[in-house]
Amino acid sequence: MSSTVNEYVCQDCGCLLLHNNQSTLESMKDVHKQLCIVARQKSMAAQAVSAAPKQAASVQKSSVATQASVATAPSPPAIAEQPASPSPGAGGGSSSSNDNTTISLTGTGTDYSKIDGPIDQNFKSKRQVVGTFKDIKVWGPIDPPGQLGIWGTEVCVDFDICVADGACIEACPVNVYEWLDTPGHPASEKKPFMIREKDCIFCMACENVCPPQCVKIFQKK
Repeated sequence: MSSTVNEYVCQDCGCLLLHNNQSTLESMKDVHKQLCIVARQKSMAAQAVSAAPKQAASVQKSSVATQASVATAPSPPAIAEQPASPSPGAGGGSSSSNDNTTISLTGTGTDYSKIDGPIDQNFKSKRQVVGTFKDIKVWGPIDPPGQLGIWGTEVCVDFDICVADGACIEACPVNVYEWLDTPGHPASEKKPFMIREKDCIFCMACENVCPPQCVKIFQKK
């Protein structure tokens, strides 16, 4: 079955957005317009041009005041140079704050079938956190590799529903997700891992475009 691919080209940066669902493309356009770096730079440049005369007068006054201050100010006392303190993990093999992992993606849980969405939006009151993967919380039950639970705190994905179509990764304007290999899972052998969950701007684009409805965004209060 063929489908029409709709496209949008940003007039500022030339970025091309594609999607076969027009309403989804409109959501992607709105998010892009808010975050387009080129458009923002043009706006800032226009503001800078209008403010240039005032800034020039201010700089001139500041320069005169600085010259007068330098002429009368005493020389500062010499400060002995101190050796730099070593970083907490330097040379000691300590793991970084993004390496807090207690969840394994392998195991003996192979007797599972694909389940259908949508994600249970009240899962936080019904499930418990059973571990972390690179500081991302994982809500059980889990039995790898066939049952992986729900991942995330603000950006949440039910890995047991996800079919890895990639719509959420394409729609996210701030690159919250990256692919994570999950070999042996019945729904798909890779998942969109919310590695940059703290960068989420809560635009809801990923939640809105997910075909199996396995994504839930909880905006910070």
